[in-house]
Amino acid sequence: MKTVSLSGSSRENVGSKDAKILRKEGRVPGVLYGNGENLHFHVKETELNKLVFTPDVNFIQIEMDGKSYKAIFKEIQFHPVTDRITHFDLMAVTEDKLVTIALPVRLTGNSPGVLNGGKLRQNYRKLKVKALAKDLPEFITLDISKLRIGMAIRLGEIEIPNVTLLGDMRDVAVSIKTSRNAVADEEEDTEGEGEAAAEGEAAAE
Repeated sequence: MKTVSLSGSSRENVGSKDAKILRKEGRVPGVLYGNGENLHFHVKETELNKLVFTPDVNFIQIEMDGKSYKAIFKEIQFHPVTDRITHFDLMAVTEDKLVTIALPVRLTGNSPGVLNGGKLRQNYRKLKVKALAKDLPEFITLDISKLRIGMAIRLGEIEIPNVTLLGDMRDVAVSIKTSRNAVADEEEDTEGEGEAAAEGEAAAE
């Protein structure tokens, strides 16, 4: 998984009044947990937005007071009306400690079921996993090139090296549903033609 940089400044005052002043200045207050102590800081709102409003998930290398910390987002709070970020929490990451995070799901390949009019249904845009930081991929790739109408990929069928997938393994991650415009798959057509030919030969005999 990629690592992106973020520059932060320590907060001397951590009250709500100070937080309001920071937001008016285009800064967002945050807290870094899991590093032996809770570090209060603030960052530029514009820089934070680049990391939050994206489908990608990355490690964050935050620089504060000459020190560097590797972390992931733990919680993000938004304004109920404007959707601006009002506060966020980071969790420090170490190489020897398991990380729980939700990774984006990306589909690859062309589904025969979709080509024949079936409807693609993706139930998960992100999947929660647990692994060491070094083993985490940028995203989870699901190959749908073999999926025909009525077929699906369940969580229990997804394998990622050195990564544990969390959740109900019976859940469907992606499936191909039938639709009004759906036609029989090519394999099914071929089988039907074979059966019809066999019946014709039997009748001739």
